[in-house]
Amino acid sequence: MDRAAEAGEARFAAYVASLAGVIGHADRAEPLRDYCTGLLMPCERKSVEPMAALLSPSRVSGKHQSLLHFVGQGPWSDTKVLGAVRELVLPAIVEQGPIEAWIVDDTGFAKKGAHSVGVARQYCGRFGKTENCQIAVTLSVANQAASLPIAYRLYLPQDWATDAARRMKTHVPEDVQFKPKSEIALDQIHAALAAGVPPGVVLADPAYGCNTAFRSALTAAGLAYVVGVQSNVGVWPPGTGPLPAGAWTGRGQRPSLLRRDEDHRPVSAKQLAQSLPATAWSDVTWREGSNKPLTSRFAALRVRPSSRDVERSTPHAVEWLLIEWPKGETEPARYWLSTLPEDTSLDRLVEFAKLRWRIERDYEELKSELGLAHYEGRGWVGFHHHATLCIAAYGFLIRERAAIPPSADRKLQSPDLSNRPRPRGSPATPRTPRRKLHRHDQAQAQPRLGQDTLSMPLLPLIPIQSHLLQALVTQ
Repeated sequence: MDRAAEAGEARFAAYVASLAGVIGHADRAEPLRDYCTGLLMPCERKSVEPMAALLSPSRVSGKHQSLLHFVGQGPWSDTKVLGAVRELVLPAIVEQGPIEAWIVDDTGFAKKGAHSVGVARQYCGRFGKTENCQIAVTLSVANQAASLPIAYRLYLPQDWATDAARRMKTHVPEDVQFKPKSEIALDQIHAALAAGVPPGVVLADPAYGCNTAFRSALTAAGLAYVVGVQSNVGVWPPGTGPLPAGAWTGRGQRPSLLRRDEDHRPVSAKQLAQSLPATAWSDVTWREGSNKPLTSRFAALRVRPSSRDVERSTPHAVEWLLIEWPKGETEPARYWLSTLPEDTSLDRLVEFAKLRWRIERDYEELKSELGLAHYEGRGWVGFHHHATLCIAAYGFLIRERAAIPPSADRKLQSPDLSNRPRPRGSPATPRTPRRKLHRHDQAQAQPRLGQDTLSMPLLPLIPIQSHLLQALVTQ
């Protein structure tokens, strides 16, 4: 084995040893290392049995049982392991720039049958339609160079949450009750704030951005946001707002609620966009695509959201409405609301709005290269343990990628966990070619024009155990 391979193997061993320090009993260190190694191997499916066959061809059954117990029933904390991954990987990300964004999203896993925990017919963004699937809500930290999921939790539909028999069969914890996805995301955000994660601007798609309570909770937590909204979201045009409370007649309770009338009403974001003059629109390039720079037309206005303001005594605060209307299209394509400061430039607003793509890249790599969707168990514990270990393996790759030129002069140190205390924590389908992502949501590691980093291999030069080195996956 050459010196580079030995160094890579040593880094991997040190990384896994640091995770083993928070995983509990020493007997779990070996299956932890084996499982993370298996996720990095060129296995068509990253489920337990194929990984066991690669890792230990002479004793597949014994290795299979060891890994199966570790991931399906192991009494270790996903929260603690994800916290350790965050502390090990965040320095490598921050070396390339400060954390700029927290990205809220969810991802779906198509499933057959009705017995896997949380499976139901529900909308799946990956397929753009209702499917029989599981949905997980995630929170990621990101800058222009990299991103890392730091929280991951299965969404449990209401019919599952109230079905005692299915809960018992899949070992859903008693304290897990039904929560909308937006509330799960807020729990993850509050936990990240409590853990001291460097704050960023919260990014989310319209499934979260259209929720007024979600946006209000972000503001109450002291976080700015750039979130997608639908074209029918109500806003007051610049310089306008709801009417003040009516005059008191001297009888009854003094009026305090805001008013509208037939001549003074809010408009939809789409109506406002279509009323703007040509001079309101500007071309903005946010990154260089694979063939040419990605450019579109944008307009940004200071507006007041109008959601249920007649039930309030004070109007909503003024914020940004960002609108994208590509040239040649018959109507605007996308809308965002943002609480970034009033002096924020249009280019900066667009940069944040488009940065949300990074989580799509994470999902693609986690699923296509690290087998995030390959877990075949049905239980709550195994679903989350498998995802945690996939994220752990992905974190190691982020550290390795941070050392690739032009940053290769930065030597990776053996990972050590911070002494800062951490709070206690609470599809069976064949591999297919990677799907194409939407052209408007593609992002690049650098926000300016430059080299397209999408061509960088995901798993380059990462030696893991000398007898497996030749079989290492490359993208």
